[in-house]
Amino acid sequence: MTVNSTTAAPAAKQDISILGKEQLATSYDTFMKLLSAQIKNQDPLSPMDGNQFTQQLVQMTGVQQQLYSNDLLKQLVTNSGTGMSDAVSVIGREITAASDKAIVTAGQAKWNYNLGKDAASVKIEVLDSKGKIVAVAAPTNVGAGDQIFTWNGTDLNGVKRADGGEYTLKITPLDASGATVVSKVFQRGIVTAVEQVGGQPVLSLGGAKVPWSVVTSVRQSA
Repeated sequence: MTVNSTTAAPAAKQDISILGKEQLATSYDTFMKLLSAQIKNQDPLSPMDGNQFTQQLVQMTGVQQQLYSNDLLKQLVTNSGTGMSDAVSVIGREITAASDKAIVTAGQAKWNYNLGKDAASVKIEVLDSKGKIVAVAAPTNVGAGDQIFTWNGTDLNGVKRADGGEYTLKITPLDASGATVVSKVFQRGIVTAVEQVGGQPVLSLGGAKVPWSVVTSVRQSA
């Protein structure tokens, strides 16, 4: 048996701050019209007392400042809920992030990668934003642990890529038997800035944009 409610659904609640600012704007406009009319039509021999209007103007200005303060407080609370305050606290610190993307800066791009064990060979491919391979390398640092790969920004055609382009690193490490070695690509560096993108904090790391959600470790920089 299905029972349907006969009570009407409540109307959507309007933001009190927005409603308050709308009412304030209407009151302020009305106040200025009345003031202008009284000044225009006052008796020159008995001018009106402007103290009362001045007090009302001061009160409305105070209410306006309070409404804007409430908006600022609301934004701060929202930022705290998305982790913005935590993200800001790592500016100037060194972080490690699970990201395979890097930005060409000063003619080069840098990635970190980790090998689960010693590899016999490592093939590295640099891909552009469309997934096209623009550079290939075979580094000699193939030992287990963390390694660094730096690309000089020159593509397969010998063209120097411009600064600002974002590229992805793909790594294929093999052991002596030809089996794939467990590996991962990551970014490590000093956080220089934090911004909010799509409601989530994003860190600036060596020119690259790294979402706060992929940060795996933070430590005090030297």
